[in-house]
Amino acid sequence: MWGVLRDLESSALPEKEKALFRFVAKVITAEDMQPLHDVGWTDEAIYFAISVCALFNFYNRWIDASGVHEMSEEAHKVYGARTAQHGYNRK
Repeated sequence: MWGVLRDLESSALPEKEKALFRFVAKVITAEDMQPLHDVGWTDEAIYFAISVCALFNFYNRWIDASGVHEMSEEAHKVYGARTAQHGYNRK
């Protein structure tokens, strides 16, 4: 995963996934979707990629602007373990 974040082009991801990551980093016009269609992505998959990208963009901007503090690595581990065991629903 870190290789993808550091340098997408030299990462071990297949070309299909690299095309998707290039697209969500750009997303400017409908014509930008053609390379994704060329490597086999469907309109539905592209729509979901756009939605996830937009949602994370929103979350990151909201967190930065509202001053939410970053969780510690230990807090991430505890929350991750709890989520893996119980899911996202709190009882």
